[in-house]
Amino acid sequence: MNKPNERLKWLMLYAAVALIACGSQCLAANPPDADQKGPVFLKEPTNRIDFSNSTGAEIECKASGNPMPEIIWIRSDGTAVGDVPGLRQISSDGKLVFPPFRAEDYRQEVHAQVYACLARNQFGSIISRDVHVRAVVSQFYITEAENEYVIKGNAAVVKCKIPSFVADFVQVEAWVDEEGIELWRNNATSAYDGKYLVLPSGELHIREVGPEDGYKSYQCRTKHRLTGETRLSATKGRLVITEPVGSVSPQLNGNGNQEHITLTRVPKMGSVTLMCPAQAYPVPFFRWYKFIEGTTRKQAVVLNDRVKQVSGTLIIKDAVVDDSGKYLCVVNNSVGGESVETVLTVTAPLSANIDPPTQTIDFGRPAVFTCQYTGNPIKTVSWMKDGKAIGHSEPVLRIESVKKEDKGMYQCFVRNDQESAEASAELKLGGRFDPPVIRQAFQEETMEPGPSVFLKCVAGGNPTPEISWELGGKKIANNDRYQVGQYVTVNGDVVSYLNITSVHTNDGGLYKCIAKSKVGVAEHSAKLNVYGLPYIRQMEKKAIVAGETLIVTCPVAGYPIDSIVWERDNRALPINRKQKVFPNGTLIIENVERNSDQATYTCVAKNQEGYSARGSLEVQVMVPPQIQAFDFGSEPANTGEVSGSFCMVPKGDLPMEIRWTLNSAPIITGEHGFSLSRLNPRTSSLSIDSLEARHRGLYKCIATNKAGSAEYSAELHVNVPPRWILEPTDKAFAQGSDAKVECKADGFPKPQVTWKKAVGDTPGEYKDLKKSDNIRVEEGTLHVDNIQKTNEGYYLCEAINGIGSGLSAVIMISVQAPPEFTEKLRNQTARRGEPAVLQCEAKGEKPIGILWNMNNMRLDPKNDNRYTIREEILSTGVMSSLSIKRTERSDSALFTCVATNAFGSDDASINMIVQEVPEMPYALKVLDKSGRSVQLSWAQPYDGNSPLVRYIIEFKRSRASWSEIDRVIVPGHTTEAQVQKLSPATTYNIRIVAENAIGTSQSSEAVTIITAEEAPSGKPQNIKVEPVNQTTMRVTWKPPPRTEWNGEILGYYVGYKLSNTNSSYVFETINFITEEGKEHNLELQNLRVYTQYSVVIQAFNKIGAGPLSEEEKQFTAEGTPSQPPSDTACTTLTSQTIRVGWVSPPLESANGVIKTYKVVYAPSDEWYDETKRHYKKTASSDTVLHGLKKYTNYTMQVLATTAGGDGVRSVPIHCQTEPDVPEAPTDVKALVMGNAAILVSWRPPAQPNGIITQYTVYSKAEGAETETKTQKVPHYQMSFEATELEKNKPYEFWVTASTTIGEGQQSKSIVAMPSDQVPAKIASFDDTFTATFKEDAKMPCLAVGAPQPEITWKIKGVEFSANDRMRLLPDGSLLIKSVNRQDAGDYSCHAENSIAKDSITHKLIVLAPPQSPHVTLSATTTDALTVKLKPHEGDTAPLHGYTLHYKPEFGEWETSEVSVDSQKHNIESLLCGSRYQVYATGFNNIGAGEASDILNTRTKGQKPKLPEKPRFIEVSSNSVSLHFKAWKDGGCPMSHFVVESKKRDQIEWNQISNNVKPDNNYVVLDLEPATWYNLRITAHNSAGFTVAEYDFATLTVTGGTIAPSRDLPELSAEDTIRIILSNLNLVVPVVAALLVIIIAIIVICILRSKGNHHKDDVVYNQTMGPGATLDKRRPDLRDELGYIAPPNRKLPPVPGSNYNTCDRIKRGRGGLRSNHSTWDPRRNPNLYEELKAPPVPMHGNHYGHAHGNAECHYRHPGMEDEICPYATFHLLGFREEMDPTKAMNFQTFPHQNGHAGPVPGHAGTMLPPGHPGHVHSRSGSQSMPRANRYQRKNSQGGQSSIYTPAPEYDDPANCAEEDQYRRYTRVNSQGGSLYSGPGPEYDDPANCAPEEDQYGSQYGGPYGQPYDHYGSRGSMGRRSIGSARNPGNGSPEPPPPPPRNHDMSNSSFNDSKESNEISEAECDRDHGPRGNYGAVKRSPQPKDQRTTEEMRKLIERNETGPKQLQLQQTNGAGFTAYDTMAV
Repeated sequence: MNKPNERLKWLMLYAAVALIACGSQCLAANPPDADQKGPVFLKEPTNRIDFSNSTGAEIECKASGNPMPEIIWIRSDGTAVGDVPGLRQISSDGKLVFPPFRAEDYRQEVHAQVYACLARNQFGSIISRDVHVRAVVSQFYITEAENEYVIKGNAAVVKCKIPSFVADFVQVEAWVDEEGIELWRNNATSAYDGKYLVLPSGELHIREVGPEDGYKSYQCRTKHRLTGETRLSATKGRLVITEPVGSVSPQLNGNGNQEHITLTRVPKMGSVTLMCPAQAYPVPFFRWYKFIEGTTRKQAVVLNDRVKQVSGTLIIKDAVVDDSGKYLCVVNNSVGGESVETVLTVTAPLSANIDPPTQTIDFGRPAVFTCQYTGNPIKTVSWMKDGKAIGHSEPVLRIESVKKEDKGMYQCFVRNDQESAEASAELKLGGRFDPPVIRQAFQEETMEPGPSVFLKCVAGGNPTPEISWELGGKKIANNDRYQVGQYVTVNGDVVSYLNITSVHTNDGGLYKCIAKSKVGVAEHSAKLNVYGLPYIRQMEKKAIVAGETLIVTCPVAGYPIDSIVWERDNRALPINRKQKVFPNGTLIIENVERNSDQATYTCVAKNQEGYSARGSLEVQVMVPPQIQAFDFGSEPANTGEVSGSFCMVPKGDLPMEIRWTLNSAPIITGEHGFSLSRLNPRTSSLSIDSLEARHRGLYKCIATNKAGSAEYSAELHVNVPPRWILEPTDKAFAQGSDAKVECKADGFPKPQVTWKKAVGDTPGEYKDLKKSDNIRVEEGTLHVDNIQKTNEGYYLCEAINGIGSGLSAVIMISVQAPPEFTEKLRNQTARRGEPAVLQCEAKGEKPIGILWNMNNMRLDPKNDNRYTIREEILSTGVMSSLSIKRTERSDSALFTCVATNAFGSDDASINMIVQEVPEMPYALKVLDKSGRSVQLSWAQPYDGNSPLVRYIIEFKRSRASWSEIDRVIVPGHTTEAQVQKLSPATTYNIRIVAENAIGTSQSSEAVTIITAEEAPSGKPQNIKVEPVNQTTMRVTWKPPPRTEWNGEILGYYVGYKLSNTNSSYVFETINFITEEGKEHNLELQNLRVYTQYSVVIQAFNKIGAGPLSEEEKQFTAEGTPSQPPSDTACTTLTSQTIRVGWVSPPLESANGVIKTYKVVYAPSDEWYDETKRHYKKTASSDTVLHGLKKYTNYTMQVLATTAGGDGVRSVPIHCQTEPDVPEAPTDVKALVMGNAAILVSWRPPAQPNGIITQYTVYSKAEGAETETKTQKVPHYQMSFEATELEKNKPYEFWVTASTTIGEGQQSKSIVAMPSDQVPAKIASFDDTFTATFKEDAKMPCLAVGAPQPEITWKIKGVEFSANDRMRLLPDGSLLIKSVNRQDAGDYSCHAENSIAKDSITHKLIVLAPPQSPHVTLSATTTDALTVKLKPHEGDTAPLHGYTLHYKPEFGEWETSEVSVDSQKHNIESLLCGSRYQVYATGFNNIGAGEASDILNTRTKGQKPKLPEKPRFIEVSSNSVSLHFKAWKDGGCPMSHFVVESKKRDQIEWNQISNNVKPDNNYVVLDLEPATWYNLRITAHNSAGFTVAEYDFATLTVTGGTIAPSRDLPELSAEDTIRIILSNLNLVVPVVAALLVIIIAIIVICILRSKGNHHKDDVVYNQTMGPGATLDKRRPDLRDELGYIAPPNRKLPPVPGSNYNTCDRIKRGRGGLRSNHSTWDPRRNPNLYEELKAPPVPMHGNHYGHAHGNAECHYRHPGMEDEICPYATFHLLGFREEMDPTKAMNFQTFPHQNGHAGPVPGHAGTMLPPGHPGHVHSRSGSQSMPRANRYQRKNSQGGQSSIYTPAPEYDDPANCAEEDQYRRYTRVNSQGGSLYSGPGPEYDDPANCAPEEDQYGSQYGGPYGQPYDHYGSRGSMGRRSIGSARNPGNGSPEPPPPPPRNHDMSNSSFNDSKESNEISEAECDRDHGPRGNYGAVKRSPQPKDQRTTEEMRKLIERNETGPKQLQLQQTNGAGFTAYDTMAV
């Protein structure tokens, strides 16, 4: 039985039965809703799933759709996949799960299978891509490193052998040599240059192999990608190196010289290695080429960062699909060559997409799906519908006319050998495509006969359906009782009705309405039951073909019917298995046969009453024909033979037709030798008389009857020699076309047609055509795709089938090539500014002409020399090259080359894209900002014809340089970004750079932003709490780290409380210190003594306070007693003991527990020396001091001691020890004076222990019992002459001393004997004499002898000769008057007579006041100086201490006592950043000594520093805000600011405020919008002031900015000269006028001075000491006067003052200030005083007093504008000091007023060089020798022999921090000449070492280098020029010129660029120290006045100090000094 037919029959049967049973209930389903859709994959499994048996795998497949699709897993053949227990299961969520399994459970059909996931719902099905599942069973494997054979010098490639069964999963990670060094796979560029390289494919590449490489071995390390296991190779690979005997041509490893083609695949973006494994000697050269696709042309591979060549190996990193193609490696050396081809396929993952993914198409309209796919390679494209292949393989699927069955899911699959990809789309039926639907229908009805019946059917659809009616399966036609009609409603439905008039019983039955359109059918059936007897309508005869199934329903009428049965031959059916009868009257007979089933069948219908009706049906079974098999024999026949066959049809109904066909063409008797005959009704014969080729083919016999037809085929093979069907002929083809030459031959067997090509240009010898990409032969037709000239020639077509000799034909194929460009359009890029070459290669028949167009305009190189066109004739055509020398942006154009030849023309276009770096981004704006981020936007710039890859946002802190930046990378498509991780309250500069593939743009204009502040996040650091004393603790700390301020710290909250209590902290607020690096500190005062406190600190800014610091705990210190022990008293006990007693200090002042008392004691004359003091500790309130010196005055102090230290000492008390008997005289002499006299002399006792009252001389004649004689001698007498002695008798003498206590010990005894001969002897002893400075000294030399000896003295070894100070007294003593230091030394006295000579040596010690000590600066801080003190080496008397003198620049001298043993001393509480003068004097018991050199220094700290303008100034339309916190104080706190402003075009400044506090912001109001203003700010602190000027423009009313004004161009020197020369007519009169004015002023000045010199002769007492304000090294020039006029300008006002210029000084009121006062703006309320010169009486001028040239410095009204003689002036304009090129120098000369040149009174101003300064006597205007230049002058108008130069600030060490206060001259005497000169010079920091001298040698005139005070604006010292005259000279002598080699080291220029103005403080000056003995004393305060006795002694010694002598001196020494000022 035929199974498919059976199944079909059953389905039809069931459908019919169901339809009948369904009745009227079966209505068509509604169409799907719009939101319903077919399945779509959400998660599709990947192509390959590899897993280890130990891990298992889960494969997930998810799909969406509405309704939700069902997931089914299938195999590749479409069968469903089920669970395999333990190995494979499908989870409830649709996953395909492979559990871990044992190795022995591996099943290939489960674990190595191709699966797919199928998703389906009612709208269709889709299948996933192929899922190749591969389970890998863990099994042991080893890898081996193989030996490599290599010729020396070549490169070696060592391979790692991996077993094939794991090769897919194991790859080489690294190589390891025998030393353990690992070589990893590395893609870094640097790795390609080394000796070793691990290739991407895992091999180890070793270049330039040498003999030493043969000793190394290598192992490979591999890694299993599924298990992660790594292992080393089991074997080690070595290099087997061979030394070549001779030359070796390149040999390819192991392959001989056969053709080498390697196929390589690599995934996209992977790295690929193309090997060229050739070796040779000499070492060959390797060159790689790539074939141009589709051609045989090749071009060299371009090496770059991505493509590298290492030896012969080509390595391509990050491979792209374009790298695919055929590569050729050519290896050559001097011996030969070889080549290797490699076909590289770069695989890219496949992906597909169908466009559109969903489409709704109306019926009959076309539908198009396009499959868009990517990846490489693509092998096949196929389509499926609802999971079934539809046999379409093109990318575009087109359905011309959509039918109902076309709706569903369509899928496009792209595949290659490795993977597949799919995409799905859904086709829905559109709105015009509605199949028929029965909307309303009749129902089953039962009725009585008679009335009419109306049956109605309503159907809808698109297109509109037609409705027909059936009754019992027969169509109803209209007749007299049945009427069918229909109409269409307005909504498009069809209404059909059936009217039956006067219904009869036999009208009953099954009625059916059928709605039909071209898009479908819908039907409805229901019964009409008419009451009545059973009735069966007539049934027509039914014919059926044997084997089919008979289905018939009995047409019964009448109602009710009880039963319907079928009968055959009166037997009720069924009577066999084939028959089936249903109660509704249906009969089914399966597989009908004639014999058994052809009969008459009767249908019997009965009702319950027994009435029945019968109807018959005749069934006829027809038998179709069936043909018996036939053939023409098994062997082929030959032509000419006879052949034939019979066609017999044994089965089938007659009549029957039998016919024959040959190859589907009917065979007719008599034609072509055929003969047909009908042997009987069932047999036909075919005979062929003579076989020919045409008789060969397929013969078919066809038998036909009513039941059907049958056919049978047999093939007749006739051997036929080949013959031409289509013989080829000569052909000509256009080049590039696809040529097709047909060559067809017939014959049997079918001839084989082959093509060959002639060798060379003539036919004769042929060779087979190689199969290639463009030449192929298909069924004899020669196809040449893309034919080229190389394909031209003679071709042979040959047809052979083994029958006969075959056929052949030779043809000529010629190629006619019109010009053709293989590439019609391409893009070419070039970088701007670089050359570019555009090439067009036209192939075709030559000659070919090529023209170039640019943007469709003819390009002519003659018009633009940047373009050059060259043509090159190639074998295939012409190459035209257009060269561009330098590409411009305009070259971005479409270049077209047009080629023309005789066969046509073609054109190709090159889209030239000139690329360049982008333009800089612009419109950089801040959209939003916070404390730590900022949102930016900008405008996209021109991209330079290369897409912007990215933007780089660069940002930095404002103070950093652009080399210290952070970056944020932003993609090139965006123009907004956020910069994060910023610090709060920080000023940032932000700029942006655009980057494309060419490079980076310039930076945009930077924007400056200040991030918002936040409360500090850091804690203060380095917190230290230290007790200062018992009630005070000092807390010091440093700010938090700068990055954690989050703003400007305003200050700190310092909290403290008692430790270990719960009380709250008491907080104090401390302002922030701006000085960098300076610690903050706070002293917590009024604390409890020795109590522990806890301290915390937090910083705060304007946002809030930061975190509290950790708690620091500390105790206050235990105090020291604040009062000394009281009631101190001493009592002398003995000559060596003193008792000291005291009372404890009051308890409240002890400040602790008194542990001990200390008694400090020392002899009073040694009390000054701390080292000589003794200390005794005791716990009681009295003590006895033992071991004291006898009869010595002691000084004592008592102090109490606690743990806090020593307390206050008591007031010193004094006690003297008791006297005692003296010691023995230290030495005795007995000298013979004659025959009866001996002179005894002695030295006093070393310790007299009291006042010596007398000496007792004892004498005794030796050897006799004579009594001892005594003689009392007064205490002052040191010798005794014993007389009346016996001659030549020895006498013994000794001496004792006595005090009030008694007689002391006796001296040693000495024996002498009177004699006539008296040798010269000296009775005096060698002694040391101490003399006081300036007192007389006498040294004895008492001599005896007869004759009288001659006395001579030697002083320090030199014979003495008497002078006015030293003389010899009659007694031989030497008298020295007024001892000085030089007198100290050895003095020897010599006595000689004719008998003997004797000598003694005295040592003279001169006790003098100390000499000047050495003072050096040790350290400086902002408020203290540390100086180091060292005594003078030449001091003889012990130094008792120092007095340190110091004064600030504007202040009084102050003193500080320093002990002698203090190495260093701190001077504290000084002004910050201020200049100080410091010197010291020593003192001893003689008095105060000479002053040291003045130390000029300054405390640390600088003037305020300028802020950045953006931080300081904030501009609006009518005001400007000044943020004074932006100023840096330079380390010294700011005091105030002065604010001035003006419009830019105004000259005068308007003062806004002169007292702006530093911590505030200040707003300048009432400005005009859109106007330029100048702003001048003067910032003051104690170190000075800084002036800053700013330009700014107010905003417009709308808030916009105005354009910057144009400044005048700066003129060069040449331009200036040119302008002057071109305006001589203006310049000459101006210069002449200036000269006249200058000369007039000089004349007036001279006349004035002549008229006044006797009347009111007042000079500046500034006589020059050596080097004062001049070069100390050149005494010959030290009195040259440098004077620079102050610039004409205002002074910045001082707070509270209405004055702002120094001119007010001239108009002021009040007398001259005290000679010690220095005007200080910080503390003097009287701001300006008039400086008047009190008249000085002139009586005689004995001391060379100046006549006639009182300096013209504003002494009298009306003389303010006089110019001083002999002064160099520096003329500057109002603002010209900033430009030194505008300064002019000129010099005035001395007055000629009748007095001749210099006299000794004037410190050498006009002396010739080298004139000794000490020729002047004691003049108040006296100079001093150069040797004494460092002594300090001490005059106040009197005489003194000690002089001092004015200190100069010329120390480069002090240069760095100096400010604008420059070289001010101080004069400070009241009627006397002070230490000379124009005072301290201050160097400008602008001229210090770090910077160049701005004014250079502007002021040297012809002398080369500028002199110290010529052109030095700071030297404004005024000097008395005329105070020295020489009566002997009648004409003035000009001063000596500055020397050419003058040392520049001391020159200075006042060019402060920071401060262009002076303060009032600079209008007043004071100066230095004075004193006696060279010691500088203070102002005339009572403590410094001398007593009358002291004065008397000093006058006697000619030592009167200048102050006292001034009272007696009235003869012209009283000069008045003016305070001077400088700018």
